[in-house]
Amino acid sequence: MAPLKTFGALASIASITIAGSVLPISNAYADTQFSYGGYLKFDAMTTRTDSGSLPSGSIGRDFYIPGLTPIGGDSNTYTDFHARETRFFFRATQKLANGETVTGYVEFDFLGTPGGDKRVTNSYSPRVRHAYIQYQNWLAGQFWSNFMDVTIIPESIDFIGNPDGIVFNRQPQLRYSTDNGWSFSVEAPETTVTPYQGGNSRITTGDTAMPDITARYQTRFDNVHLSVAGLYRQLEYRQQGVSDTTAGYGIAISSKIDLGPHDLRLGVVHGDGIGRYVGINSVNDAVITDDLNLDSLGYTGYTVSYRHVWSDQYRSNLIFSRGQFKDQRELTGIDANDHTQRIAVNLMYQVNEKLLVGAELSRANRELLSGADGNLDRFQVGVRYAF
Repeated sequence: MAPLKTFGALASIASITIAGSVLPISNAYADTQFSYGGYLKFDAMTTRTDSGSLPSGSIGRDFYIPGLTPIGGDSNTYTDFHARETRFFFRATQKLANGETVTGYVEFDFLGTPGGDKRVTNSYSPRVRHAYIQYQNWLAGQFWSNFMDVTIIPESIDFIGNPDGIVFNRQPQLRYSTDNGWSFSVEAPETTVTPYQGGNSRITTGDTAMPDITARYQTRFDNVHLSVAGLYRQLEYRQQGVSDTTAGYGIAISSKIDLGPHDLRLGVVHGDGIGRYVGINSVNDAVITDDLNLDSLGYTGYTVSYRHVWSDQYRSNLIFSRGQFKDQRELTGIDANDHTQRIAVNLMYQVNEKLLVGAELSRANRELLSGADGNLDRFQVGVRYAF
């Protein structure tokens, strides 16, 4: 009966949301609490690229993707408006007869989905961000990777703000969290591979058998949040004459330091074969060697951001993020990325407790091992209503 009750609970959530108000719920769900929320966001941005263009419809026109900063070509300037970051979540928490609770959560937005265009209707499909079940110390479903620390994501008008130098990944997983700050997970595996002398081209293999394994410890003392996370994975490719497995590993250390009303957010991540976890996959996990084996690709990322609160209504954020890739040009060729980085500053105006208006100015840079590079300058304004 439990699965039927869960289905009924989700149906109740849908009816509550469509109506826009709380509807009476049958006695069968009297011990279930339903909630929904999210925000509506409008973004307007003008972007200038000095070495090539981002085509209309590119995800890099909606928010900053480190690996998409153009290199090679003429400069260009374009303006984009969208509301695709808008998101909604639904939650059901049911109290069981023994006093325990089970929680189900689903959240979606409209970023990065296919379909839709800017010509007439600007209609875009929703995508699942999170969808998970929580019971006791267990989480099962799609959520932020346990290798990631969301605390160091800065307040930004851009969707992420500091993607070059942080772990950023959502995926299906099974996670166990202790009551003293430890958490462990097995997560969905996938390997991205650079062909031999392939520069920044990518093969997504789908061949990996072993789940990715993570462990994280986080704590707080006085005004300091601290997180240390580790990742171990197997990278596999068994096509096109290649049949090899190699290991990948990573460590991420991050902290948020509260300085009165202000704060400082710091992070460093390093590893080999962790490409799809960092920089929005601006480096692949591995490269094919000349003898058709796999060699893991190295990455080191840094991020620092400072948040200054000027008053109850005004605050600013200064953000720097950099991803540095190990020079393996003998395998990747000189058209592979050497580094990406972004610096940004913004001003946030809290109109009231629900409405935020902000403006952000940023410069991003991507450079290849050949020395060729390109800059992406962006001025972005956002309006967000949280509910």
